[in-house]
Amino acid sequence: MPSLNLAIARLLNTGTDNFAIWVVKAPYPSGYVLRDCVCPVELTQVWQEWQQMFAGHSHLDISSNSTSQKANPFPLDWISPPSGQTTGPHSSRLMQYLGMNLWRWVFDGQILGSLERSRGIAMGEHTRLRFRLEIRDPDLIALPWEIMQREPGQSAMSLSPDLLFSRTSSEVDALPYLRTDQALSILLVLGHDEKLQLEQEAAILQQTLADTPVGGNSQRYAPCIVNQLLQPTPQELIDELETKAYNVFFYAGHGLPDPDGGLLFLRPDMPLNGIELAQVLTRTGVKLAVFNACWGAQPAAINHQAIPTSSLAEVLIRNGVPAVLGMRDEIADHESHSFIQAFTEALRLHKPIDEAVAQARQELLTVYKFNQPAWTLPVLYLHPDFDGELIKNLDEGITELPDTAIPDVGSSLPTASLRSLTPKGKTWLLRYGVVTRIGRTTRDNDIVIPEPSVSKRHAEIFCRNTLTDATLVRTYYLQDFSTYGTTWFLGPNGWQQILREEVPLKSGMQLKFGSAKGETWEFIIEGS
Repeated sequence: MPSLNLAIARLLNTGTDNFAIWVVKAPYPSGYVLRDCVCPVELTQVWQEWQQMFAGHSHLDISSNSTSQKANPFPLDWISPPSGQTTGPHSSRLMQYLGMNLWRWVFDGQILGSLERSRGIAMGEHTRLRFRLEIRDPDLIALPWEIMQREPGQSAMSLSPDLLFSRTSSEVDALPYLRTDQALSILLVLGHDEKLQLEQEAAILQQTLADTPVGGNSQRYAPCIVNQLLQPTPQELIDELETKAYNVFFYAGHGLPDPDGGLLFLRPDMPLNGIELAQVLTRTGVKLAVFNACWGAQPAAINHQAIPTSSLAEVLIRNGVPAVLGMRDEIADHESHSFIQAFTEALRLHKPIDEAVAQARQELLTVYKFNQPAWTLPVLYLHPDFDGELIKNLDEGITELPDTAIPDVGSSLPTASLRSLTPKGKTWLLRYGVVTRIGRTTRDNDIVIPEPSVSKRHAEIFCRNTLTDATLVRTYYLQDFSTYGTTWFLGPNGWQQILREEVPLKSGMQLKFGSAKGETWEFIIEGS
């Protein structure tokens, strides 16, 4: 499925509230575009209006000068509702207007062109475009990006029939090994919450998750097993996850935003933070973590200023959890139960996680209306390397890796290596059939370059085979994954930047990773 990933970041030390919006991943080579812009005053004002009408508890500032200008952000024919009223034409128009302002800010010029061409590629392949948005400025995370829409009457991006919307982060640990599952296996954990009657809530959620629809389609549903823990200790939770093979972790209970990914109160005096939870979830192969709490997708804040990388969803994704579903703000119990039921049914029909969220979001919109925020509250984060597949259809079977060896062909093909041109620099043999990973940290990288300008996961070198008239030809490629596209190769016109793309390597090609003034490496094919 084609994928388009966008990132938004605040530009520091510029003296104004400038932002960069750029394409991190595109389904075609020239789709990697970038533009600098300023957050419009109109967007800031309509976001403040939204918070006054809809927000349950979180009031984060978009920009430092967001209150410097006062104006009516709405067209003159928009009439403010009576005090306290959050239904009717005004709330519907407010939602549309904020969605269109978000769209106009993000999709302008070449960014819009990249989206439209990517959508065209997906349509040509008779599939949907997977769109992932990365918000690198913490003050912007609370915005309801899921409601972005181009014009009145058109679908919001998270409801679009030809697009699957999710959020993501590129500063992530590698995905762990993921089992191939054919059934949902859910661990339902209910922590401390004075507002909940735990036994009653557990019974409702267990029935909602495991209920099998009756009818002609019931045989198409994958099996679903739900086990529950009521106010476990952290050790009891870890033991349960390590004893059984769960692919879904579901938490309901009290929690608070916290710099280390929030605090889950398993018991009144036994909190567990997001970093601690992430370790056990990745180690035990959980693919999806769901949090039925209002703080799961919210960053912690000090004096209304968000703390970077502090939301539970971000922390889990960055630590290698494939998918996290949280709530952007407070959600009523009946709305949450409706969403969970529709979401689980879609998963049991073997839908990818982002498609299941879209389907459940449409259910909320239908039941609780467009002009209410219920359908905008679920926030899905997907790891950039995860395709969203939670369970595999029994009819599809499991595809095994075929034997690609070709007898009597290529046994004497030359080897390739990457060597440093610094005095006493190392030489790395590039093993055929094995991806060579290059990055700043020792974890999950083969070639480690411990420089600040090198990303944790910076680049990969791999080989593809082509067979022509019984002649096997190996071609090596370099794929850039760096955060800011800081991979370089020496071309006829000097050093050229590789920006999140894949380029073929030729023997003798010189490369740099990170700073253009950094260490020079040379790709060599023996005997060429």
